[in-house]
Amino acid sequence: MPEGRDAERHEPVVLSVVIPMFNEEDVLPALVTRLRPVLTELGVPHEVVAVDDGSGDRTPELLDAFRLGWPELRVVALRRNSGHQAALTAGLDRARGAYVVSLDADLQDPPEKIPDMLALARREGLDIVYGVRADRSSDSGFKRWTAGVYYRLMRRLAGPSVPAQAGDFRLLSRAAVDALKALPDQQRVYRLLVPWLGFPSGQVTYERAPRTAGRTKYPLGRMIRLAVDSVTGFSAAPLRIATWLGGGAFVVCLGLLVYTLTAFALGRTVPGWTSLFTGIVFIGAVQLVCVGLLGEYVGRIYTAVQNRPTYFVRHDTAVPAPVPEPTPTPAPGAAPAPGAAPAPASDGTDGEERRVPLPRA
Repeated sequence: MPEGRDAERHEPVVLSVVIPMFNEEDVLPALVTRLRPVLTELGVPHEVVAVDDGSGDRTPELLDAFRLGWPELRVVALRRNSGHQAALTAGLDRARGAYVVSLDADLQDPPEKIPDMLALARREGLDIVYGVRADRSSDSGFKRWTAGVYYRLMRRLAGPSVPAQAGDFRLLSRAAVDALKALPDQQRVYRLLVPWLGFPSGQVTYERAPRTAGRTKYPLGRMIRLAVDSVTGFSAAPLRIATWLGGGAFVVCLGLLVYTLTAFALGRTVPGWTSLFTGIVFIGAVQLVCVGLLGEYVGRIYTAVQNRPTYFVRHDTAVPAPVPEPTPTPAPGAAPAPGAAPAPASDGTDGEERRVPLPRA
């Protein structure tokens, strides 16, 4: 490799772009076509950290093919599908840039906004720049409604520092990335963790485009899981809700007690089976809700106590694979190494087949 080329590769990285990927073979060519010119025109040393989250399609093969002509592309392959937030964690842990941008592969968040985010961070000395969706008309009505409910709930529980309509498209400074890496959280929700840091922040707005190709990786089930992790990870309000439900149930029970005593005094105890049945069902439902809420928090404690890694890396193209050292061949007549098996005794045949004379008749 020429010396100039080698020096360029060892130049400090200014910008890292982290892209979690899971079965993105359909959209990957379009992503490279749009992202690479944007980063080239910036004129700063950069890297693209593509985190393959255990894809089962041709995503790994396409990444290897693109790496042949794009030296700034770096592939971090996980051993199994660990989830979007875990894949994002793997990319943030390995990004080397002074600034790190997280971007989804579906191109709903435009990579053309990356220069604006970097310029804003440098000009105003910001550690965080959020990409805020000013227009979500490309999403379905149900998706817009659920997203609105989610962000309103998060701002109420986690505080007004949570920007509305800001997903995982953001720019972080090295100080912000190091602060995130120091947190002990297992089930991370970066939409709430990043604002919680309290670093100086700004916003860049954009229109959310429809998905270029492929299928969404956030169906309804994962959206519900994300909402549950967000609530239980940043607020004890559900436990307070359980307390209020228990208090409300107690008041209802007092009312039923007064009704039962009144019915008994008037001799109308037989027709009271409806109220009794309703009260039992209500109390049982409240107990199950409270137990479920407690279970969510106990489950998080259990996960934290286990302290298992959220991901395992199969390989990182920026880290050379270890080369096994060859086993040295001892010189003739040299003493065997400690612990080595003794060499078989030589009979002077030098490896030839040993002939045993047959007995005479």
